[in-house]
Amino acid sequence: MTRIRLSFLAPLALAALSAHAQTPATLEPVVVTATRSERAQLDVPASVDVLDRAEVRDTQWRVNLSESLALVPGVVALNRQNYAQDLQISIRGFGARSTFGVRGIRLYLDGIPATMPDGQGQVSHFPLNAVERIEVLRGPFSALYGNSSGGVIAMTTQLAPGPAEFEVAAAAGAYGAWRAGVSGTGGNAPYAYAFDASRYSTEGYRDHSAATRDVVNLRVAALETPLGRIRLSVNAVDMPEAQDPLGLTRAQWQADPRQASPQALQFDTRKSTQQSQFGAEFSGDVAKNVSYHAVAWTGSRSVTQFQAIPVGVQASLNHPGGVIDFDRSYGGVDARLQWLVGPALFTFGASYERLDEDRRGYENFVTEPMTTLGVTGRLRRDENNVVDSSDVYAQVETEIAPRWRVVAGVRASWVEFRDSDHYLSNGDDSGSASFSAVNPTVGAVFRAGTATSVYASYGRGFETPTLNELAYRPDGSAGFNSSLVPARSNNLEIGAKSALTATLRGTIALFAVDTDNEIVVRSNSGGRSSFANASATRRRGAEASLGWDALRELSLQVALTAIHATYSEPFLICAATPCLQPMVQVPAGNRLPGVPAYSALLAADYRTPWADLKLEWRVQSGLPVDDRNTDTAAGYGVVNAALARTFNA
Repeated sequence: MTRIRLSFLAPLALAALSAHAQTPATLEPVVVTATRSERAQLDVPASVDVLDRAEVRDTQWRVNLSESLALVPGVVALNRQNYAQDLQISIRGFGARSTFGVRGIRLYLDGIPATMPDGQGQVSHFPLNAVERIEVLRGPFSALYGNSSGGVIAMTTQLAPGPAEFEVAAAAGAYGAWRAGVSGTGGNAPYAYAFDASRYSTEGYRDHSAATRDVVNLRVAALETPLGRIRLSVNAVDMPEAQDPLGLTRAQWQADPRQASPQALQFDTRKSTQQSQFGAEFSGDVAKNVSYHAVAWTGSRSVTQFQAIPVGVQASLNHPGGVIDFDRSYGGVDARLQWLVGPALFTFGASYERLDEDRRGYENFVTEPMTTLGVTGRLRRDENNVVDSSDVYAQVETEIAPRWRVVAGVRASWVEFRDSDHYLSNGDDSGSASFSAVNPTVGAVFRAGTATSVYASYGRGFETPTLNELAYRPDGSAGFNSSLVPARSNNLEIGAKSALTATLRGTIALFAVDTDNEIVVRSNSGGRSSFANASATRRRGAEASLGWDALRELSLQVALTAIHATYSEPFLICAATPCLQPMVQVPAGNRLPGVPAYSALLAADYRTPWADLKLEWRVQSGLPVDDRNTDTAAGYGVVNAALARTFNA
């Protein structure tokens, strides 16, 4: 039997579409990210939350991860409404300095990394309409995922045998925003299929911020074969000519927050992105008490971006121009073996990832027959960049006494960068760098009762520079920045989790993070940023969440975060380029830019026979805009309200 499901949402502030609301779950969630094996959330010595399908889809646009990540304490997802720059996502301050894309956090879609081996990632290809669950891991155990693992966000899409079910979805709202898509699942056991295709388009809240994005996600599975369970995935995203309105000064923002920067209009700043990837996942039993899991993937990504860099600045012989153009291939494999010996479960694994890109730079103007801005001009940069990442890891979890469980692991990582310069008119800017680390993690959890646990954990992590951060030398000139070294962190966390009743559950966690050699912006001028290592940073914080199914029809959720993130030692930066010797001091005690001191979410869902109602309040404190704390972006509070109705056709 084929079922076609239609949904209609009439929100109080915008139009959107929703899937059918679910009865509140009372079973304890099962998580995987912290231990790489299925474990009840109360048995894991880490902060890890699960967002189920209903939480991500119901009364949501299903366009950006920021819609649902606010439900998770410790996570800040800033939707800049700029699809040329992507979301800015940070976890306990990791990733807050990213000017575009996501860095410092490991991202996964159906087991395939969405983070490149240098630590930079994107989420524009995540098909939220097809989601089954999203796991969000914070704290020390994130280090078991290697380079730049300040946290882990792992999304899994629907794929299970069952009756064929198709869904047509549509949404529309202000500023020319709309979304349309079609999806389907089904299959006779042991086979399954799932597909999802959607288009999102917006004219943008701000001038010069229009964008269109197409995402396709296909999956098939054979759950009983001689090799075990096999799942294949194909994913693609196409985002042509996404306009970039650029940032505004405080004076410009106060005059008109919807305006684009004058330079954005002058140079027609925009970005085109295409990405496609294929992945294969294998799992099964090798022998009694021995199982394996392996993932292999390959993909390609192409980007062309027009920046607003003045013509005079590009006149410098070593300037790479105002147009970024690269074609990248990437791939890898991650395999592990799990062996149950008595009460102990051992995990042994290895992974290899590779990024190979051809990167070119052009002037963003031509002078013949007349000076025209915002078009591709002369070649100014031509290089090949390769990043190789190799890791081996081991982990053990066991029950050492009644109600006591210990999990310990270690991961050894090697990351190598190679830059081969083919544009030699201004000298050879080739370079290379290799970084390595051995990161241990250990945690213990005590089941204080059948529905309560307390835990403590420690982990050591490291974060390498990305290709973009290595692109320019400390003085701002072109060439490999060989002076950068990885940031290394010590993570400590203690917490408690409880399912007090079948309808009331809560968590609380206290954490401390001390980082040496934090990577910071040394100078930012003429469209070019160069980076250096600061002395040290310190983060102290607390997270809490509460979920209460007050009635069968009414659910309440609360997520609270407080973090004090500061530089614990002073360091020097440059006021402008060129800068051979930094002279401007950032004093100890300054707050890390982009990290709000407080954030909170309060949400209520009320389900009736005729409709689902949602009311939500989000609040966030101000954000320091730079290392010197010269200004602060204002804090805000926003109320969301929606009414949804779902029916079968």
